[in-house]
Amino acid sequence: FGGTMREDLLEMLRQAEADKNVRCVVITGAGRAFCAGGDIASMAEMQAKNEVSIIAQRMQVGGQVVNLIRSMAKPVIAAVNGAAAGAGVNLALACDMRFAAQSAHFSESFVKIALVPDWGGTYLLTQLVGTAKAMELMMSGNRIDAAEALRIGIVNRVIPDDTFREEVVMFARQLAGGPANTLAHIKQATYIGATGTLSDALQYEEQAQESVFLSDDAREGMRAFLEKRAPRFS
Repeated sequence: FGGTMREDLLEMLRQAEADKNVRCVVITGAGRAFCAGGDIASMAEMQAKNEVSIIAQRMQVGGQVVNLIRSMAKPVIAAVNGAAAGAGVNLALACDMRFAAQSAHFSESFVKIALVPDWGGTYLLTQLVGTAKAMELMMSGNRIDAAEALRIGIVNRVIPDDTFREEVVMFARQLAGGPANTLAHIKQATYIGATGTLSDALQYEEQAQESVFLSDDAREGMRAFLEKRAPRFS
């Protein structure tokens, strides 16, 4: 996260959210890493000047990215193609699903430079792995490989490096071809299920089901089922 990358990511996500032709979002790294976190050299320069205001500004933008991923009606996938460290791992955790290449690895590395995890990591990691494991990973900063990340529930799937991009795109296209409004309700309902009460979940399910039942997509889905063919959602 050097230069204007935080702001650039936020702007691209806003564009994806607004574009009706975008049905699924995939975030991945352009190089060998998924994201190595913040620019430590620039942070050291700010320390030398006793400057903290820029850190606060950067964290606010990071928070906006995380909140937008969570609130966006479209599914957001993290395709972790390499190292995910610090804020980079927490960006991945903010996504709805995570797919890891076999060579990927993960580290809540903040403690190595005596900083506190940000980008929602203290919440997101705890939701996925529980308090004890989250504390272990954040207090030690130890690196874990893709297999361990899968075992403890951080990633959905580990994919061989040579087919990684192809398989992620295939899954993203599957979601993109699905009933968009229904997927949006499933996303919201799942997060209610993770953080709310059973009553909250039941109430939302009732509202969502009523909302989609008479939709064109639901009519097409049921027709396709009865006609024993693949549905063609709008």
